[in-house]
Amino acid sequence: MTYAAAIIIPHFNDGARLARCLKALAPQMRPEVEGIVIDNGSRQPPAVPAPFRLAHEPLPGAANARNRGVALTAAPRLFFIDADCLPAPDWLDTALAVADRGDLVGGAVSVFDETPPPRTGPQLFEAIFAFDNRTYVEQKGFSVTANLLTTRAVFDAVGPFEHGLSEDFDWCHRARDKGFSIVYAESLRVGHPSRGDWAALRKKWKRLTEESFALNGTGPRAKLAWAMRGLIMPLSILAHAPRVLSAPGANAEEKLRAVGTLARIRLVRMGWMFAQLLRPDRAGTRG
Repeated sequence: MTYAAAIIIPHFNDGARLARCLKALAPQMRPEVEGIVIDNGSRQPPAVPAPFRLAHEPLPGAANARNRGVALTAAPRLFFIDADCLPAPDWLDTALAVADRGDLVGGAVSVFDETPPPRTGPQLFEAIFAFDNRTYVEQKGFSVTANLLTTRAVFDAVGPFEHGLSEDFDWCHRARDKGFSIVYAESLRVGHPSRGDWAALRKKWKRLTEESFALNGTGPRAKLAWAMRGLIMPLSILAHAPRVLSAPGANAEEKLRAVGTLARIRLVRMGWMFAQLLRPDRAGTRG
């Protein structure tokens, strides 16, 4: 059977959240849409109910898993969502309705907590700063792959996602460089759980900092630009603290925790960034 669209979901060691994602998607599925879960070497392969099918990608990284999912389908439309996301009840219907608005279509990503109040510092930090996909699409020219629609024709022209980079940023910018359009669709909505503690938030930003450095480049100007970005990290604490302190729906204690998290993550990132400049063997791959 030739499907009209394929939903591609990378997965790694997160069976409970994947089950939640598939449970939300299952009532929305149509015969002309296939759902493919690509397991990326989990300790225990996930249980994947019909109508979804399970595939495997031995190479690590969500980029490789997404590439495998694309290779396994002949569908002309490709819908990307992450295993830890919670799609809105009308996500698939909306995806089919808005897919033709642009060559790439990025949707809204809201943040929700998986634990009852009060929020931890990382949770409120994520609620304020994570997944501003409208800004990403409209001002920075990319969409997160947690909620991204495109076509096989575009994917074939652009090429696969690249592991080790900020693959959503890199892939969308390669698409734009080839003349493809990107638009934002507010009605295409998924939720993403907030990181609940410092360890989870630190892991996320360590990965993002490494991926950003891989895109930065190795020339003197690129290194200087990276150093300047590192130097402004302390200033960004002062710039962004008012946004935390004015966050709606948060009490004073939650806000103070989030300001502490803001300061901690920015200072730690500054340290990582300067350490990266001292490791020539880990230099960025883009000029």
